Amino acid sequence: MIIEAEIISQPFSGEYTERIYDNESVWNSQSWTFIKFTNDDYSEWCGQFRGFPRQVGVSKFREIVLVLTSDYLYQLDRKTGELKEFEDQPQFQNFTTTPNGDFILADYYSIKKVTTSIKEIEPIESPIEMDNIVFKQWATKNLNLLVKNFRIGTGT
Repeated sequence: MIIEAEIISQPFSGEYTERIYDNESVWNSQSWTFIKFTNDDYSEWCGQFRGFPRQVGVSKFREIVLVLTSDYLYQLDRKTGELKEFEDQPQFQNFTTTPNGDFILADYYSIKKVTTSIKEIEPIESPIEMDNIVFKQWATKNLNLLVKNFRIGTGT
């Protein structure tokens, strides 16, 4: 069972047991993301994912691992490391894992929530219009974020 995941540079051949997560598409970039996974027995292995690296997160409560690259948003099963779902050419720029294990994702203008599957993403309403959303850190149950531009109200 996966307990930790981190983005790493390309490992030396044979350094880790490797699994390749790829989907054939004419839209694939030539970039790859390498994620080092640590299991609950402290064994380590590496996943290779298509696209430039953006983010990885583990939800122990939801039993989900998300990997975000420039080409795909991947959802893995935390227990087995098997690919459960993927979304190609995602607009998401970053995400964070909430204290209760949900994932909050941000694209350029909106925030969305994943609880069980990336195929069932729920929008989160905001009282302000936002642009270039960046998640910073959790302070207890409050999420600090940076918004480059915002506007209150819709205007006419």
